[in-house]
Amino acid sequence: MIQPNQSETEQGLPFRTIVHVVYALFAIGIVSMGVFGASIIASIVLAYYKRSDAAGTIYAAHLDWAIKTFWWGLLWMCVSGLLTFIFIGWITGVVTLVWIIFRIIKGWLAHWNGQSPEFE
Repeated sequence: MIQPNQSETEQGLPFRTIVHVVYALFAIGIVSMGVFGASIIASIVLAYYKRSDAAGTIYAAHLDWAIKTFWWGLLWMCVSGLLTFIFIGWITGVVTLVWIIFRIIKGWLAHWNGQSPEFE
């Protein structure tokens, strides 16, 4: 029987489970179209909170991936909101939403396969 790495379980839940929770909360917030937007904030707070504990593991890359997805997505959604005044913001908003969904799916699938989300 394979024993879990001590550093992966010393803070309670294993990092693998924490990363699944981060992706799940993020996905719930996106799929609900903002109705459960607090779940996105909760996922990012959890990612920031556990990032230093996961340093040096593959899980840190996943937490960074989720954090970068949030901040870049927020930036482009704000830009899209401003661009709605010249009627192209709707297009950039949809593109941004598709990009966020793509990153969540790509990161979560990579996590299921035990890979870094930046794999080629």
